[in-house]
Amino acid sequence: MSPIPERAKLHIAMVVFQTGYAGNHVIMRYALNLGVSKLVFPLYRTIVAFSVLAPSAYFLEKKERPAMKISFLIQFFLLGLVGITLNQGFYIFGLDNTSPTFASATENVVPAVSFLMAALLGIEKVEWKRKDGIAKVVGTIVSVAGSLVITLYKGPTIYQPSLNIVNQTIKPEEAEEENKNWTLGCLCLMGHCLCWSSWIVLQSPLLKKYPARFSFVSYSCFFAVIQFFGISAYFERDLERWKIISGGELYALLYTVSVCLFS
Repeated sequence: MSPIPERAKLHIAMVVFQTGYAGNHVIMRYALNLGVSKLVFPLYRTIVAFSVLAPSAYFLEKKERPAMKISFLIQFFLLGLVGITLNQGFYIFGLDNTSPTFASATENVVPAVSFLMAALLGIEKVEWKRKDGIAKVVGTIVSVAGSLVITLYKGPTIYQPSLNIVNQTIKPEEAEEENKNWTLGCLCLMGHCLCWSSWIVLQSPLLKKYPARFSFVSYSCFFAVIQFFGISAYFERDLERWKIISGGELYALLYTVSVCLFS
């Protein structure tokens, strides 16, 4: 028998996962700085994730996988669109226009939005007469309000460079940073959080009808691959942008996929 209590194991696992996920923001921004395509990179991520999940789903859930119906396929398609395609798309474009720290901070709104959506859909009951129910409502309002403030409000400039610095020749990477749109990045990250919350909430009723979890996620990934490929093929016509040309890009791909799988 293990000397570590089961509850402690869960807490340790969560800490390890959160640490790894925090690194995901940094590694993803590192990949963007290397020049990876914001459309092709998530396609490769999803393909690798699907390649790992599909065999596991096939062999581990042969007996418990329900018969496929058209209604299931439609729901898997929509979950792949919301929870993977739009979710990753908003995240990457948001991260590219902001910073890893801000992206990490913005995701703190996901539990609040998930609770709000679950309550509105009747999936979770709000206990107005209990302290914990009131605390959830107040916490949700404060969390959402805080996220809106940091998204829509741009404070005064803290540091203004001197004219001598401004007149210096701007490096290419610095010129690229000047083209970033912070407000657009914030809105994209809020869209990412909304999609993530929707993905979490909408899984609950479907999992009751289709309890095979690996197969559930595999089908969602399959449809996301098709969606990403269609979008990438249409917008990313330069074949050079489809190539992984450095070890750093490969490392970023494998790291972000591993975090995605364990989440």
